[in-house]
Amino acid sequence: MLALRLSRAARPSVQLRRLLVAAASAGTGLLLLSSLGRALAHPEAADAAALRLAWCVAPLAATVYLALAVARTDPGTRPRPGLSAVGLGPARLMAVSALTTALSCSLGSLLALLFFLHLRGDLTGLPFDGAAAGLLAAGRPLPVPAAVTLLTVLPVTATAAVAVALRPRDPRPPARAARRFGRFGALGGPAGRETFGAYGRFGTRLPSAPGDARGAAAGDGRTATAALLETDGDRPAGDDAPEPPEPPVPDAEAGSPAGLPWGIALVTAGLAAQAYAGRSAPAPALAVLLGWLLTGTGLVLAGPGLTHLCGRLLQAGRPGALRLLAGRGLMAEASRIGRPLGVVCAVASAGCALTALSSGPAPAFGPLSALGALVVGGCTLATLLTAAVEARQYRAGTTAALLRLGARPALLRGAAALRAAALPALFGPLVLVIAGLSALPLSR
Repeated sequence: MLALRLSRAARPSVQLRRLLVAAASAGTGLLLLSSLGRALAHPEAADAAALRLAWCVAPLAATVYLALAVARTDPGTRPRPGLSAVGLGPARLMAVSALTTALSCSLGSLLALLFFLHLRGDLTGLPFDGAAAGLLAAGRPLPVPAAVTLLTVLPVTATAAVAVALRPRDPRPPARAARRFGRFGALGGPAGRETFGAYGRFGTRLPSAPGDARGAAAGDGRTATAALLETDGDRPAGDDAPEPPEPPVPDAEAGSPAGLPWGIALVTAGLAAQAYAGRSAPAPALAVLLGWLLTGTGLVLAGPGLTHLCGRLLQAGRPGALRLLAGRGLMAEASRIGRPLGVVCAVASAGCALTALSSGPAPAFGPLSALGALVVGGCTLATLLTAAVEARQYRAGTTAALLRLGARPALLRGAAALRAAALPALFGPLVLVIAGLSALPLSR
């Protein structure tokens, strides 16, 4: 009930993003049901039916990725001060986000089922009733358990992904112990700090009874004299104060993503696999698929690093305020928008390669292939825009601080426009080069 109330009270932009999730879920559900209908119409081609069902994994993954991005940017389920007092802690808000995602995906699956039944001719009342009766096995009864299983795969997967991604975490960073070096020949550092000559002081390393002060001193690394002073009560009052903690060691590489070398290596391996597959006249489908998977995974991993590099290039030389703001903004948002941008590049390069390979007299694209491409492309673009909205929400405090300091709004808009223009200028040629290299071995 709380999820329904939050869904009704959301802003129009939030409702639009949820409708996009429902539309993507409807398209994916229709693809799954269409593969079931084709399998019913051609029961002798089991291998083709299994391959058609396997190709539905890409729209399914894209839809789950979009649902996860929409759940992250939902302002109604964001933790706020005081909500825990009324029973809306992080775990409850995570459950509300998961239920909202389940509602959106279930609505899309229901729409997909209704559209599928209209295409088969089982339901009437629309102009396209029975338009695909021959392809979807209209003369055969529809197996209800199989249809329900296929339609519940997407809501269950998206809900589980949102629950895992938005699970409550400890906001405190893990304690990072500073590395200490012990004496020459010692195994590890000492338990406490020792003054000069403490190792050879009389009574420090002597074995003693469990209740003896010297044994306690040897156990915790203190000298025997200090332990006896504590026992006798003669220790000065100024020594009772605890030692101040050591300052944390600054990490110079904390802000730069570390996936760029791995991404370059995977892209290189994927292109090499596709070049090896193109040596034989009938290119093996497994090698081609493996090459595309490696290339796409490499682009996804290299996306944050390339975005960070783009920010560094923007502020190279002697930058002014505009280039400095744009470059620093890209470097700060590299981990947030770089991954969706890498996914968009992977999908765009695969689409360009497929378009170059299917430019023959008889292209192999049908209505279901066009629907799958539309779902994957639309979900990746919507995820990128949603990540941009999330980055804008996290940047709201910095923008307000700059405005209070006297920055002009035109300067901030110019920095945003420069960021939006710099990313396509870097990623566009990269997509074209990788698409050309992917299609070159297979087009010979």
